[in-house]
Amino acid sequence: MQLHPKVLENDYVRLEPMQEGHRDTLRPAANDPDIWANMTLAGFGPHYDSWFDEMMSAQQRNQISHVVFRRSTGNVVGHTAYLAIAAPQQRVEIGWTFYTAGARRTEVNPACKLALFENAFASGAERVELKTGGDNLRSQGAMTKMGAVREGTLRSQVNTWRGKRRDTVYFSVLRSEWPAVRANLLNRPAR
Repeated sequence: MQLHPKVLENDYVRLEPMQEGHRDTLRPAANDPDIWANMTLAGFGPHYDSWFDEMMSAQQRNQISHVVFRRSTGNVVGHTAYLAIAAPQQRVEIGWTFYTAGARRTEVNPACKLALFENAFASGAERVELKTGGDNLRSQGAMTKMGAVREGTLRSQVNTWRGKRRDTVYFSVLRSEWPAVRANLLNRPAR
């Protein structure tokens, strides 16, 4: 598997590999405390720069972060990333995903997932993983709706930035499942 930073886009979104020049562009989209409620790091207000620095640093290891632009407006509406890139295992996780309130429950998330999954499988992935907090029912619903397989819950797996223990729910899509998931994602923006 060979994943490299590059622009990913389709009719609805443009995902640009995150660079230092995106710092101030992404800041307003991240400035919503509700986005960060169950995450391990906070990235709003006074926490933003340290979160951004961590995302930039992680790109030197096994992560490719993307700033999400909505093509219809040209506005930045969020962030998403390839995490835990395990090239020898042909496995990658999609995560650190957040969107502005106006982009949630729109074509943005299905379009982002379509771009990310297409690129991952075209780059040699055999498995793409997703995970979310146990009480993040909106995220779990989106993963289920796209056709990802719910694999289970790791109980009390991590600390959130607020110090609360969080259950983590895992989902995945295998290469053999990708055609059906792709069809689901292609149909969702049209609805």
